[in-house]
Amino acid sequence: MASLRDIKSRITSTKKTSQITKAMQMVSASKWSRAEGNAKAFVPYMEKIQEVVASIASGSKNSSHPMLVSRPVKKTGYLVITSDRGLAGAYNSSVLRHTLQTINSRHKSQDEYAIIAIGRVGRDFFVNRNMNVALEIVGLSDQPSFSDISDLAKSAVGLFSQGTYDELYMYYNHYVSAIQQDVTETKLLPLTDIQPSGKLTSYEFEPSAEEILEVLLPQYAESLIYGALLDGKASEHAARMTAMKNATDNAAELIDSLSLVYNRARQAAITQEITEIVGGAAALE
Repeated sequence: MASLRDIKSRITSTKKTSQITKAMQMVSASKWSRAEGNAKAFVPYMEKIQEVVASIASGSKNSSHPMLVSRPVKKTGYLVITSDRGLAGAYNSSVLRHTLQTINSRHKSQDEYAIIAIGRVGRDFFVNRNMNVALEIVGLSDQPSFSDISDLAKSAVGLFSQGTYDELYMYYNHYVSAIQQDVTETKLLPLTDIQPSGKLTSYEFEPSAEEILEVLLPQYAESLIYGALLDGKASEHAARMTAMKNATDNAAELIDSLSLVYNRARQAAITQEITEIVGGAAALE
């Protein structure tokens, strides 16, 4: 059995760890509240731009815009959203495991795919496995603005338009609630299945539907990436808040268990001392 000093030292260190995890939980709760608000505030914009794009695309059936046309797939792009830090439960591991399984099942060569990594954890994961990372961005703020990823989003869309890859999938954690985040796969490009969230509105095009789509479609695709990033940030902070709460609760249980062991050991030591004193006194009589 460990000595009283060892048990006391472990109780003290566990209490200090519990204080750290409790503080991290409170910080993550504050960030989660803001991130959730950002993600929800972006939804009306996405619904409107989706409605406009769907309306224009449906009214321009003969459009040959490359972002609306499927082509033979020679190379696939994968945009993966993770965090820059750990301590977020299964937030990173779940999306990375799903992406890796998908890539391994679909491709036999690195020439058949390219990865766009948002987040240091995902970037390091693929680089350490010598996988083809074409674009990356790390060090994003906890409440990112569109300007933070605009260059990467434009490059991701531009690589598709240039024919670097023939389709682009996006993987991220979709925010459902503070305790539920679902790994989501979205086919970002080509935009062959644009579905409006509501009833289509009729628009008059000036100068023409094709010219409007030329400008609007890249913006729409970039907005999808930014919307997924906001969704992922809300999921990240919620996952980290939950993970830190679980760690704090586990620390409290461990402290209670160690305190019980400590008290029992201390009581045993006191009993042993009393027994020895009584035995010594009896020997002197």
